[in-house]
Amino acid sequence: MDKLEQILGYRFKNKALLRQALTHSSITGNVAKNYERLEFVGDRVLGMAMAHLLYKIFDKDAEGCLSPRHTRLVRKETVAEVALKLGLNEYISAEPKELCFNENVLCDVAEAIIGAICMDSNFETAIEFVDRHWKYLINSSQSPLKDNKTALQELAHRHKAGNPTYETIRKEGTEHEPYFFVKVVVSELGEAVGSGKNKKLAEQDAALRMIKKLEGEYAKK
Repeated sequence: MDKLEQILGYRFKNKALLRQALTHSSITGNVAKNYERLEFVGDRVLGMAMAHLLYKIFDKDAEGCLSPRHTRLVRKETVAEVALKLGLNEYISAEPKELCFNENVLCDVAEAIIGAICMDSNFETAIEFVDRHWKYLINSSQSPLKDNKTALQELAHRHKAGNPTYETIRKEGTEHEPYFFVKVVVSELGEAVGSGKNKKLAEQDAALRMIKKLEGEYAKK
């Protein structure tokens, strides 16, 4: 569990809470030992934490702008994406093992971990966790997802590089709930890997990650 705690950026005082957050009801129907109760807490903590963060970050936006961002950032698909990026599928206890790639399970486990952190410490620590692992999504919520590939192409042209190329490097999950990993390469500038529940979303995520990478590198120069 040490490696997972390092990935999460949080050390549990009560390790049993972390184990519980990773345990699916297929392993035990005992609600005191599976993640269902912690997921109940985490779902609500995530909603409140995200509202708190959006209120502070987008301090000039009206409710009509904040609400769609909030919906996008706490929906099942987004939470499952964060779970996969953290590699939670490698730590989930479930039978059959294919459940570890199930979108609902991934979402539930991520929320259960948020709930576990809140119960192990406090709400403020849970907010810090959400801020840390949702930050790139919060930042990208300022512009539509569909613009990421176009934005990367324009950025590449500004640096006199070739057009970005996209390649699907692997596919995980099940036939009914696949998850794709796509690599984008920009000649002379580098590469980045993104993921999503279909190839288009994975390409958009890869483009966004490449943009952030380039912005970070050029900011240092």
